[in-house]
Amino acid sequence: MEEGEEAAGGLREIGNLASWSVTSAKPGNGVELLRDGDAATFWQSDGVQPHLITAQFEQRVELLELHLLLDFKLDESYTPNKLVVRAGTGCHDLKDIAVLDLKEPSGWMKTDLWHLGPGQQVVPLRAFCLQVAILSNHQNGRDTHVRGVRVLGPRPHPQSSLGFPLSLEAHAAAGPYATVR
Repeated sequence: MEEGEEAAGGLREIGNLASWSVTSAKPGNGVELLRDGDAATFWQSDGVQPHLITAQFEQRVELLELHLLLDFKLDESYTPNKLVVRAGTGCHDLKDIAVLDLKEPSGWMKTDLWHLGPGQQVVPLRAFCLQVAILSNHQNGRDTHVRGVRVLGPRPHPQSSLGFPLSLEAHAAAGPYATVR
């Protein structure tokens, strides 16, 4: 899926809106490989755990899903098995959103970042900063491989970007004009 591309269910990839960083990287396996769209390449950490992947957005964004591309068959002890997803207004106030315990993952691992609000309506997570902390790897591996990262948000309604109301019925004064004869 290309950056900004539409996904199924009214989602779009918004990772291109973020500035990405990692705590460490082996030469030749840097942060840019997380977002290159190639499953054959990977970011490899080079240091002590936890290994951090951080996405910082210039403005607060609505987040619905986080996808991580992992492959135990190829990466073995480099494959994460315990991760924590955190979010906040910056790196200084991150709160744990999800804890993932993975068993030999293969493919895109999806994590929901939303919760249900009143009336069972999906409410996106709103944040400036999203972070994945890799706490441990399979087989007690030290460094880690992550082959891809995608962040999905809601697709904006076309009228909202033009400054028009989403519904004429929402405005009492527009009532007589809300239908066509």
